[in-house]
Amino acid sequence: MANVPTPHNGALPGEIAQTVLMPGDPLRAKFIADNYLTDVHCFNTVRNMLGFTGNYKGKRVSVMGGGMGMPSVGIYTYELFNFYNVDNIIRIGSAGGIADNVHVRDVVVGMGACTDSNYAAQYCLPGTFAPIASYDLLSKAVKAAEELNVKTVVGNVLSSDVFYGDNENALKSWKKMGVLAVEMEAAALYMNAARAGKNALCLLTISDCPFTGEELSAEERQTGFKQMMEVALALA
Repeated sequence: MANVPTPHNGALPGEIAQTVLMPGDPLRAKFIADNYLTDVHCFNTVRNMLGFTGNYKGKRVSVMGGGMGMPSVGIYTYELFNFYNVDNIIRIGSAGGIADNVHVRDVVVGMGACTDSNYAAQYCLPGTFAPIASYDLLSKAVKAAEELNVKTVVGNVLSSDVFYGDNENALKSWKKMGVLAVEMEAAALYMNAARAGKNALCLLTISDCPFTGEELSAEERQTGFKQMMEVALALA
């Protein structure tokens, strides 16, 4: 704890709960704090990456933005796991659905995270690492979703380093391997958790489907992912 506060997180020791929900958008973190938590304390405003700790049904939980892309979420989750003694990070984000059985507003549970990123190179492994979710968190999420009557699709997602890719066939290639959806953070989260010996899970609400043209507005993305939020909060 001697490394806190950090250049990216102004929290003091003890201000962050052992379980952190992490949307990419800091305003989504504020929405959760304002609408679901009681006795809320804002522990971070550095770079406007808002972080809050409060209580949800008697349990202490934190929620903090993680930004866009693996470099951003890599920094915030590394610090939470290694400097703030956080045990569980649950990413709650948006994704583009690419599988035929995935549609707008569906909740996808990322069992594994394929990636086109070189993030794993830092570990100097003698092979290819397979980033996967914590089974404990995954199984609890599926059970919580069933109890909340929320339909989930469980499987592989793609964590991509590029949003505007130059290869127009890339998503078709991932789709043929059974990948459900594309996002930009889960693989780094899963690798940071593995290296720290901690737990991580990625829950995604489908905001658009590139192959069909379906999409949600920016406002719907910010406030309309309530089912996913409630599943994640049930894991705190």
